[in-house]
Amino acid sequence: MALNPTTLINQALALAQQGASKHELPVAAILVNAQGEVIAQAHNLVETQQNPLAHAEMLVLQQAAAQGHKYLQECTIAVTLEPCPMCAAALCHARIGTIIFGAYDAKSGGTTNGPQVPQHMHHKPKILGGIEEQACRQQLQTFFQSLRS
Repeated sequence: MALNPTTLINQALALAQQGASKHELPVAAILVNAQGEVIAQAHNLVETQQNPLAHAEMLVLQQAAAQGHKYLQECTIAVTLEPCPMCAAALCHARIGTIIFGAYDAKSGGTTNGPQVPQHMHHKPKILGGIEEQACRQQLQTFFQSLRS
């Protein structure tokens, strides 16, 4: 089964909406193997857990590790927002094969913006950004508008 980046991001968008309904920043990640089977998925839980490390990507890596998946060379992660430097480094340490993300994050991104962490790491995953970018950005903008009103 070929991995479709748009399908993966749309699945992550639905999961991110679940997070938004719990007053979490609507960011979600889905980790799939080479056959497209979901290994792990999560939305941000920073507020729920009162834990600044509870980003969707970090939670997905923890779930994968708990299943015995230490290194993820053949796996793809789809995230609704460009991973921050912390998450980008963790994904590189896990040797993720491909990072797909939706909205670019000019201020806090860590893959194609900001420090561009993967360029400085031993393992350099394939990175594909801007998938369903408008939908991902709109979801975040709607969330922040609702906080202001």
